[in-house]
Amino acid sequence: MAFQSKPLTSSLRHPSIGGSLSYSGQSSFLATRINEKKVELENLKQLRDLSGDLATQMQALEQKLATLSDGTEAVAAVLANWHNVLRAINMASMNLPKPKGVDDEVGPPLPQTLVRIPSQLQEI
Repeated sequence: MAFQSKPLTSSLRHPSIGGSLSYSGQSSFLATRINEKKVELENLKQLRDLSGDLATQMQALEQKLATLSDGTEAVAAVLANWHNVLRAINMASMNLPKPKGVDDEVGPPLPQTLVRIPSQLQEI
């Protein structure tokens, strides 16, 4: 059995000739699809811009948190020394002579004021 080819009719070769209704339907479908893709492209551009802004804000936040972390470490170092400072003040005030003529009835005794005075004046 041999396969014989038939010449195509003009309506099969050019589907738009067969009916302008199918062409206009296809054209409106393509136009709708193109408009949907344009809207999608605009949304993606907005998403890209917003993502870039968010990334910039996150980098700024990272820098601020790093600064805050450094400040927190400094505060922690100062607070760690307060125990030693208070212990030194307590030891120094225990060795001070108690002032005479102070009534104990006024209230609890206040600690002595400790002031450091340089022994040599530095020239300015």
